[in-house]
Amino acid sequence: MKDSSKLGINTICVHTGEVKDEQYRGAVSPMYMSTSYAFDGVDVKRYPRYFNTPNQEMLCKKIAALENTEDGLIFSSGMAAISAAMFAFLKTGDHVIIQQVIYGGTFNLIVSEFEKYGIEYSFTESDNASDFKSLIKENTKILYIETPSNPLLGITDIDAIASLGKENGIITMIDNTFASPINQNPADFGIDIILHSATKYMGGHSDISAGAIAGSNEYIAQIWKTAINFGGNLSDQTVWLLERSLKTLNLRVKEQTKNAQEMAEYLEHHKNIERVYYPGLNSHPQHDLARRQMKGFGAMLSFELEEGINAMDFQNALKLIKPSMSLAGLESTTVSPMQTTHALLSAQERLDRGIKDGLIRFSVGIEEPKDLIKDIEQAIKSLQ
Repeated sequence: MKDSSKLGINTICVHTGEVKDEQYRGAVSPMYMSTSYAFDGVDVKRYPRYFNTPNQEMLCKKIAALENTEDGLIFSSGMAAISAAMFAFLKTGDHVIIQQVIYGGTFNLIVSEFEKYGIEYSFTESDNASDFKSLIKENTKILYIETPSNPLLGITDIDAIASLGKENGIITMIDNTFASPINQNPADFGIDIILHSATKYMGGHSDISAGAIAGSNEYIAQIWKTAINFGGNLSDQTVWLLERSLKTLNLRVKEQTKNAQEMAEYLEHHKNIERVYYPGLNSHPQHDLARRQMKGFGAMLSFELEEGINAMDFQNALKLIKPSMSLAGLESTTVSPMQTTHALLSAQERLDRGIKDGLIRFSVGIEEPKDLIKDIEQAIKSLQ
């Protein structure tokens, strides 16, 4: 049953986790830039690397409220959050099961670093829960998923993975970046630890780098013990900017999600587009699953142009939509995964994951869809 006492999502975005300005009663949180605080006669010994300066501490409450968890932590990047979460629970001899198609940075962390510490890992053949189950060993400690996945927008059954983890005493983690807390709350399905590149939808303005973790008090406390050693804390100026951005999270993401649905439907019926990857389309193989576990289908999609149209030439011909490295800003952007997010994978590794060199990932912004469509049309026409 829904908790009727819980604040509405826009109210959480605006008010939860505010730093109260007791001195001047300003409408927004004051910014505490100090790196040195009193240590004697205080309840909390504050230090930036300990994630407990006033702005850090309060923003963590907003992150937790958005993801329906007890606690949260914020970091200097999504990869800082992911690495801290992973290494907080792993030691030599442990085993991790990872979804096959994941963000390239996460993949590179695993294949480049885990063997150094004697940590075993297995990648699934697909995003089906049965693939995870078949790989479980006595030393398996983590099941790691990403849904929707980057860049093919695959959907993993969150409930099934959470249940599998609980049945076997294994911690479950999810990268929830593409969905954002607006479109998906994995804790409601029983996932233990939720991860975000807060650079993306949480930041939303393409001007900050940050990461976030949400989970139970117990799990966040354990991650904190590792995180303070890694030193991935966020500066308080950026913390303040992230809080500012989160105030409009629901408004931004809902508009972007609505636009993405319209753009996906347009692209799917375009004669020069071979394939569109978007969970909001009836043609998506996991559309029904996405409907069950998502509140909205997100603002990310990918597509492949017909043979004969070069993906990079097409992106360079765009005038409104920006070819750009990152995603989830107010502005619409495209990127070639083979040159950016998945550049560290070999050509064969990308093909094994269904990522063709001509694949274009499209982050839909808040512009009017008619203007985005006009831009795509002129770009294609200029190359014919």
